[in-house]
Parts: sequence; structure tokens; C-alpha cells
Amino acid sequence: IAAITFFTRVFPFLFFSHRKPPKILDFVQQYIPPMVMVILVIYSIKDTQWTAIPFGLPEIISLLFVTIIHLWKNNPLISIFGGTILYMIFMQTGIFLLHTTEQLKVPASREELAKRDVN
Repeated sequence: IAAITFFTRVFPFLFFSHRKPPKILDFVQQYIPPMVMVILVIYSIKDTQWTAIPFGLPEIISLLFVTIIHLWKNNPLISIFGGTILYMIFMQTGIFLLHTTEQLKVPASREELAKRDVN
């Protein structure tokens, strides 16, 4: 397996050392990485609950943070790790977990209080 992995890494250098790579390879090199990043972003937010609290706020803020940091520093490592750290802070601290209307509702009776304590 090590030899096969080594061959796949060395092959482009051996094959294209004396001639220019084909146009399709230039296309793949230029456009595939951004396409893969878009697919990863869509995949990462596909399960976000947009209609329930916190309405995707941690995800949106983290994505905006990653975008701004990447445009500012132009360093993928800093932007990806920074966004991940910010998102994990949001999730672990529960900053965006607001009280639902059911939790804020004043119970009408002792039975409702007892039912809420059981759950």
C-alpha cells in the first residue's frame, strides 16, 4: 500500500515534468477545491433546525466568522479552526439556547406543575 500511495504522489511530477498539463487538469486544479468546500458547508448545515430556537444562529454566525477571517487573513487553517472553536463555544455554553414559550408559560394549576415536574 505504501508503494501505491508513493506512486500516486510521484506520478504527476514524472508524467508532466517535460510537458504542460492538459487543460482539464488546470480546470480541476482551479475549480474543484471551492466546489468541495461548498458541498462541505451545505452538508454541515443540512440538519440545522431553522424553525426552532436557536434558528440556526450559531451556524450562521460561525459561517460568517469563517468567511470574514478567511477574507482578512487568507489562511484556511486559521479560519477553519477559528470557526470550529467559535461554534463549539456556542454549543457548549448554550448561549443561543433561549427559553421556549412552554418554559416561560405560567402554570395554570397544581396539576400542571406536577405534570411538568414528572417530565
